[in-house]
Amino acid sequence: MNDFSLLLPEFLVAGLAFFILALDLFIKENWKRYLVWVAFFGLAVILFVSLFIESEGQLYDGLLEFDEFTKFFRIFFLIIGGVTVIISREYVDSRLKYPGEYYGILLFTLLGAMLLASSAELLTAYINLELLSFGLYVLVGYERYNPKSNEASVKYILLGAFSSALILFGISQIYGLLGTTRFDEMSVAFSSLSSISPGMAVGFVLIVSGLGFKLAAVPFHMWAPDVYEGAPLPITAWLSVGSKAAALALAIRLFSEGFISVFGELQPILIVIAAITMVIGNLLALVQKNIKRLLAYSSIGHVGYLLMGLAALVPIAKTGSVAETFTNLVYNGLLFHMVSYGFTTMAAFLCVITVYNKTGRDDISAFAGLSKRQPLVALVFVCALFSLAGLPIFVGFASKFYLFNAVGGQGLLWLVALAIVMSLISLYYYLTIARQLYIENSEDDAPIAVSFVTKLTLGGLFGVMIILGIYPAFLLEAIQRATDALISGNLLSLV
Repeated sequence: MNDFSLLLPEFLVAGLAFFILALDLFIKENWKRYLVWVAFFGLAVILFVSLFIESEGQLYDGLLEFDEFTKFFRIFFLIIGGVTVIISREYVDSRLKYPGEYYGILLFTLLGAMLLASSAELLTAYINLELLSFGLYVLVGYERYNPKSNEASVKYILLGAFSSALILFGISQIYGLLGTTRFDEMSVAFSSLSSISPGMAVGFVLIVSGLGFKLAAVPFHMWAPDVYEGAPLPITAWLSVGSKAAALALAIRLFSEGFISVFGELQPILIVIAAITMVIGNLLALVQKNIKRLLAYSSIGHVGYLLMGLAALVPIAKTGSVAETFTNLVYNGLLFHMVSYGFTTMAAFLCVITVYNKTGRDDISAFAGLSKRQPLVALVFVCALFSLAGLPIFVGFASKFYLFNAVGGQGLLWLVALAIVMSLISLYYYLTIARQLYIENSEDDAPIAVSFVTKLTLGGLFGVMIILGIYPAFLLEAIQRATDALISGNLLSLV
């Protein structure tokens, strides 16, 4: 018997999305601006439920797997989803029509992200990935009278469909050769193979390429700058954090449970992609004049750091066996940096949204003199940039130190050295924004008014960046429980 109470948070998110869509049909136009609070407080209730329910088990004979890893990502997605809803409030009120559909579709993408974290079978993962992607295709083009938004949506749909096809072809290749798509059965089948056939290698390459598109890893990143620039700003923030974290959750479970027996063959590919992603993302960010494009390339650079951790998940000894040293630290560092990047990026985008709502500009020079026009926004923005660069006292420093140290312990010291150099380069283009904030003078000295809700959100995100940078122990304890769920049942069995 399947225990569907395991899916309670997902059922609640789906129910909330349908409720908002239905409510939108019956309330008056001037009441629709309050739908944001229905979505936000609904997510808050679901978060409370997710924190306190016991949800460990499987559904459909292991197609969906619920453990501490699933719970961790559920909570993370619900928090980031709630932040996305709040930072959308003023933007939707002033620039977008049909708020009911906007928040409803956003919640469906959140549902897809949550289900991806529990997917333990390739076709199930593919369906959940498409649930996430289809909603994003619509949201990216939601400003239908904005030519850039239309262009971004078309590019995203075409390249997203191409990446989905790659994943589907890869799945069919693996199923044809192994006769299964379940992660645990794939691992057993791989362990019995004496060598990897060319057909199997093609399947690996197709799946890794498809995931590379979803993560915006080089050389599969070409869609990201244009889509980030054209999408509504809150959706750019959700793309930058939510969709990447969902794809990363799938990749971690897939490599830890499905591909663990053949990780030695995949590791060089991941290392090369991580290296070129860090280099290309940070170097191209240096020449950007548009803040959304700059943050897009910055995001690509951070994907390189995450891929570096992914490449070190399962260290391979010279004998070809799985080595255990530092493995737990790599899992922890990877998730810690993902959380750090998520909250810091949300803080940066909220600052960009606040200025854009008042000025309608998204070029870097639009932030000139912001420290005089709106000191709180300037302070949070520069701290978010310093956190992304990895400067001390901020969470970005703690997470990078933890991740880089763990990856270095796996023997990839040259990759860590490259990551440190790229972090120093990133500091340059972050400082160009800081220069605009605090040194350059603005053509318009009129103060920028900020609502109480925005101030509260900025203060909360600023507090997270500082608290987790100084005392991350409570977060690392939750991460430890999440990674133990993967390591204990999969990696250690091969040591």
